[in-house]
Amino acid sequence: MVILDGKTLDLDTLKRIARDREDVMIHDDNRSYVEKASQVVERIRKSDRPVYGINTGFGHLSDVKIDSDKLDQLQVNLLMSHACGVGEPLAEDVVRAMMALRVNALIKGYSGIRIDVLETLVRFLNEGITPVVFDHGSLGASGDLVPMAHMSLPLIGRGEVFYKGVRMHAEKALLKAKVRPIEQLFAKEGLSLINGTQAMNAIGGLVLYDAFRLMRYANLALSLTTEALEGVACAFDPRIHEVRGHKGQIDVAREVLSNLTQSAYTTRQSEKRVQDAYSLRCAPAVHGASLDALRHARDVVEIEMNAVTDNPIVFSDSDVLSAGNFHGQPLALVFDYAAIALSELGNISERRIERLVNPQLSGGLPAFLTKQSGLNSGFMIIQYVAASLVSENKVFAHPASVDSIPSSANQEDHVSMGFGASTKLEMILKNVKRIIALELMSAAQAIDFREKKNMGKRTKIAYDLIRGHIPMIALDEIMYPHIRTIESLLDDETFYDTIFKGEDDK
Repeated sequence: MVILDGKTLDLDTLKRIARDREDVMIHDDNRSYVEKASQVVERIRKSDRPVYGINTGFGHLSDVKIDSDKLDQLQVNLLMSHACGVGEPLAEDVVRAMMALRVNALIKGYSGIRIDVLETLVRFLNEGITPVVFDHGSLGASGDLVPMAHMSLPLIGRGEVFYKGVRMHAEKALLKAKVRPIEQLFAKEGLSLINGTQAMNAIGGLVLYDAFRLMRYANLALSLTTEALEGVACAFDPRIHEVRGHKGQIDVAREVLSNLTQSAYTTRQSEKRVQDAYSLRCAPAVHGASLDALRHARDVVEIEMNAVTDNPIVFSDSDVLSAGNFHGQPLALVFDYAAIALSELGNISERRIERLVNPQLSGGLPAFLTKQSGLNSGFMIIQYVAASLVSENKVFAHPASVDSIPSSANQEDHVSMGFGASTKLEMILKNVKRIIALELMSAAQAIDFREKKNMGKRTKIAYDLIRGHIPMIALDEIMYPHIRTIESLLDDETFYDTIFKGEDDK
């Protein structure tokens, strides 16, 4: 059971809710915060004082006063009119993360929404009712309005959901799950549900969770390749990295040395060569810089996970203040940063694959890691595939946050494009995971052409696991099933835990 309190949610806990489907409840202390703010909104509703989002229109229409007898309909209209998403449905784990994040923000008690609405959203999580939310449509500035509207419609029995693996109308799913919809949204409640950064934060947060694990695999692939190329292990000496001082670089070098403990495949300076190419020798600096970037992104994301991103913000009867906490710029910037960081992991990994398959660079390995090269092409096209993914990532890594298109008749004249930044980051992660998988597969193949020696402590575990699923490919055969296998292994919790044995991956 995860208890949401608006203060302590982190990436690990979000993953437990989104993917492991742990039940959720609201901390008892937060109920009074929510109730207090709700009472403030109700008092304003009964007064003549215009307050944005409570008794006015939205965006460019914020100066339009709404009659008191139409305030509830205003909130329903908001959800319906903003449910304009296009594309394909987001994955269920992403939408579950969205719901958890929105509850966590609203229970801080600065919104004015009723606790009943939030309890219904919690019921959705616990009963496995997942709204259908589409993957295009958000500018990431007035909150993720479009995806959040699709997330919220099922609360009032409208829109679509996934329930027990089936896509259906929300009303039907609520009947099956014996969950009562919210009969009527009160003043500001529709706005409270959609005015936040939780869609981009859900996508980007889960990607970051996966990115830290992928970093471990990138370091592992580097270690296996170092063995396969009889690399100079002196480049990972901790003294080198400590005198530079970057924590990520220090941590990567330490991990690679740990992976290579007891290895007889690595060499020393001047034993076979004086120094290695940059893709091996400079890898701690490159991987480490990416690790530092991901850590910075995580810090920003976890602040946002526990932030108030509503508008207006309810402080007291006299202080209901309109501002811009919904603007996604903090997330947009770090998602773009993380995208570049992940792209570089793929970039340098592809260079190592090239060194493994190129007989001019591999230090005695057969051309393209195959017997009877010429008749057999071996791993030649593995490098092509990696290169194509690297090239695609260079397009995706262009920052989304440098773009802005004004909206709502220029009332919203600067937007973050943070949602686009998060979806691009997700695509880059998928590509880099494939590149790292190809390096692991190539390195294992290369090791099979070397004289048998003791491998490193962790590289031996990884090699044996890979060989338990993928044989050495001595002569040409259809390759894509093996590629699918190595990709799936990187998503397998048991595979990860067996190699890293529960060590902290942050």
